[in-house]
Formats: sequence, C-alpha cells, structure tokens
Amino acid sequence: MSITEKISHAAERKAFETVLDSMLKKGQTQDVGDLAQQLIDIIQKIHKGTWSDDSFDALRAIAENPEGKWAHYAQRLIRENDPYILKTFLTNAAYEGGFRGYQTAQANAAKYDINVPWLILMDPTSACNMHCTGCWAAEYGHKQSLSFEEMDRVLTEAKALGTHACLFTGGEPLLRRKDIIRLCEKHRDMAFHAFTNGTLIDEEFCQEMLRVGNFFVSISVEGFEAANDGRRGQGHFQKALDAMDLMHSHRIPFGVSICYTSRNYKVVTSDEFLDLLISKGCIFAWYFHYMPVGLNADTSLLLTPEQRAYMKDRVREIRGITGGKELYCIDFQNDGEFAGGCVAGGRIYCHINAAGDVEPCVFIHYSGANIREKSFLECLQQPLFKLYRKGQPFNGNHLRPCPMLENPELLPKMVADSGAHSTDLEAPESAEHLCAKCKEYAAHWKPQAEKLWAENHS
Repeated sequence: MSITEKISHAAERKAFETVLDSMLKKGQTQDVGDLAQQLIDIIQKIHKGTWSDDSFDALRAIAENPEGKWAHYAQRLIRENDPYILKTFLTNAAYEGGFRGYQTAQANAAKYDINVPWLILMDPTSACNMHCTGCWAAEYGHKQSLSFEEMDRVLTEAKALGTHACLFTGGEPLLRRKDIIRLCEKHRDMAFHAFTNGTLIDEEFCQEMLRVGNFFVSISVEGFEAANDGRRGQGHFQKALDAMDLMHSHRIPFGVSICYTSRNYKVVTSDEFLDLLISKGCIFAWYFHYMPVGLNADTSLLLTPEQRAYMKDRVREIRGITGGKELYCIDFQNDGEFAGGCVAGGRIYCHINAAGDVEPCVFIHYSGANIREKSFLECLQQPLFKLYRKGQPFNGNHLRPCPMLENPELLPKMVADSGAHSTDLEAPESAEHLCAKCKEYAAHWKPQAEKLWAENHS
C-alpha cells in the first residue's frame, strides 16, 4: 500500500468511526434514524460499487421508521452493549472486511483465479471439555492444536488478500483464550468471533473482551434444559445461561449458535425460547442444519422435508421487517437463496482445522493443503477449492446449495478428482460413505425444494 493509499485508508476509517461514535453516544438518549442515514450515505459514497443502490435504499427504508421493529432493535443494541466493542467490531467487520477488504479480495480473486474468503473459520485446538452429539469437531479427536505463530501467520497472509474476519471454532476455542486475546491485540483491524460452549467465560475473560474490543462470542445451545443437556451434558444449560448473564452485566454483546434437528427444530424457534434468549441480552442467532458427519452419525436427526420447510419459513418470520422477534437470525442452510448458493470453498468462508488442514467447509472434512506446508494463498489454490469455485453454485435452486447434503453425487467426485484426503484423524470417512447418508434426505427434499423455489422464482 502506497503512502497516498494509507492516508486515504486512514481518512476513510476515521470518517466511519466518527459517525459510529456519534451514533453510539446519541443513541443512548435519542433516536438513531438520522445518524443511521449519515452512516449509510458515507458507506455508499466510499464503496458505491460494492452493493447495489437497492441495498442501500432498503437500509434507508428501515432507518426512516423510528417506530419499527429494527429501530427498536438498534436502540437496544446501542443502549445495552459496550460502545467500544460495538465501534471496534463494526468498523473492522463492516468497513475493513465488508467494504475495503472486499475490494481487495475481489481483485485478488480475479488475479489468482481463486475464491478469497471474507471469513476464516479456524480451530485453535481440537481439545474440548465436552463431547456433544452431532458436533462436527468431535470427529477430529482431542490432540491437535495450532500454535500462536501459525495462526498469526495465516491471519497476516489472509489480510493481504483482503480477509479481515476470523471465527474461532474447535474443539472448545476458549481453551486457547490467552492466545486468542493475543491475536486480537496484534490484528487490531480484524473482527474476531468464536463459537463456544460458554463454560470457560468468567470475570477475567469478560474484562479481556472489553479491553480488546474486537472479539465476542456465540454460545452453543440446543433448546431448553432437557433437550440441551441431553445433547451437551448435564448442567450445561445453566452454565450457558450464567455466561450470558455475566456478559450482559458487562454490556458485552453475544449471540447463540444452534444446531437444529428433527427433534428440536420447533423448540429452538419457539417464542418462549427466543424470549428467554432476548431477556438474557442475546442479539443474534446462527441456525445450523444437522449434518451427518462421522462414521457413527445419527441420520434420524436429519429433518423431514416438512420440518425443513417449517424452519425456512419460521426463521424468516422471526427476522422479518415486521412481526417476529427483535433478534437477527441466520439459517446457514436455508439462506443459500440470499448468498447465491454454497458459501464454502473460500467463496465466503473456509475452515482450517487444528492440524492445519484447509478445508472447504466445517462439515466437509477433506483437504489437499495444509498451512504447515504451504502459504494461505497456496492453500486457496488447492485443486479441491478450484473445483468448488468452478462448480458454484452447485444447484440453480439455492434451497439445495450443498454438494454433500442436497447434491450428494457431487462431493465424492470433487474429492476424487482433486486428490483430496480425509482430514478426520480419529476415524477417516470416505466422501462416498458420508454422502451415502445424504442420498435419501436429498431425494425427499428435492420435490419440496423445487416447489418452494418455483413459488418465489417463477
């Protein structure tokens, strides 16, 4: 970056931070609508080509309604959460990652003919203090870890390509919380997040999150106490709620990560459950469709077509412009419609496991490149990722986005053609074995998905 570019970058970032500061301060007592309009204007002026004008107009329409659901949500977000965390995280995620970094990533994607991810999912360790049913990480074993130096190098190389966001998975990532905080300190222009069981969140760690400002977490829960503890172990539900209470008392924003199955899908989207989360201070929820990863995966947890259709509609109802709840929700599987299909293989994100293998997805445990042997750029150039880039979207119906779950004939061929290997160190599973468990599900979901897609895209 030239001196002129550095000055321009600093000026843009400062302008973004100034408006955010004003919003956060005035939002404590005033309506934030006018300030939100100013922020939208600045973003559109700086990066007009990144999003369409329609996207900015939609944001303005929401900001113009001070009595609307999302205006109330914004007020709650501002008044109940620490302003330094909000400013730092939003600047890094939205400005550095979503706008400036996006332009760099697009340029490098064209230059190298690769996918450059907006977000890296990375496992600091495969170790965990729990063993939850259906957890993708449980299949890796508990003996692998990335060193601080390895993670630092990957993040440095990733930023040069345009990536400014990192989500720590595991294992239980907070077993490495000291190294995570060190990474947050060193990479001040990155947004960091973690999926955690919440049992290691204490007063000391809350103070560290407040200090660095560019890191917060999502706590994994699967419903009320009986359902949650049946999958995660006795006592976890109360520990998760205690962690939420502690963070909320310190005004630290947090979300939840929810794996939905044929058994809990209605509970985890019920008014009662969502009201509980909101009362604890939760501001968003990630919903993940159960995936039958691992030799002993329980396929009875896969949803029926009717259950999945319910999830699609219910999540959209929850986060609708009106009605629903003041809680932003993302459905990793059913929101393919809004992301243009599969987001893995570096298209929006990729996964690095605790052994250093760079995988296309947290649920796809195959790779042909390792950060201990190659640069991050070289890992993104691996044949499996190239085939992802060539094949995406894997289906014109984005309610069937995945090359494993909804299109199980595709992944085995990509793995074979690329020469990728299983990264499951405990019990390697072939792509054929994995996808065989998805064939019946895919066949049953296809007619329902086609019907739903035709209703909105005819």
